[in-house]
Order: sequence, then structure tokens, then C-alpha cells
Amino acid sequence: MRATTTLDKIEAVIDEIRPAVRADGGDVELVSFDPVEGRVELRLVGACHTCPHSLLTLKGGIEHRLRRALPEVKSVVAI
Repeated sequence: MRATTTLDKIEAVIDEIRPAVRADGGDVELVSFDPVEGRVELRLVGACHTCPHSLLTLKGGIEHRLRRALPEVKSVVAI
């Protein structure tokens, strides 16, 4: 089944990243997407919630992958 909505596409990219995040004891939850601002809000859970490297994972990993795959994504923030 192909992802059709932007939320589906974002979730599909997160699903590709999720095994690596889970291997470190954490996970990522998609909270929302603001199409006007192009902002994705994610919740980092488990070990990622308190990890000192979570910002690097968020910006250098997740945001980079999402922006490369989906031009409508401009930024990713953790809530």
C-alpha cells in the first residue's frame, strides 16, 4: 500500500528510522504536522527522552531524512 497523505509519508519515513532508534532503547512518535509552516512535531520516548544525544538524532538524523524525502517538511521539533 502506498502512502498517500503527507502524514502517511512522514510516518513511512519514521518507520524506516524506527528500528535504529529502538535498538538504542527509544522510539519516535509522530504528534502532528503543520502544513502551513512545514513543521513536524515528534515525541521522543524511552531512552531517547532523556538521552543527551537526542537533539543530534532529531536534527541530524530524523529531520534530515524527512526533509530529503518530503520537500513540504521544513523543520522537525520535539515536544
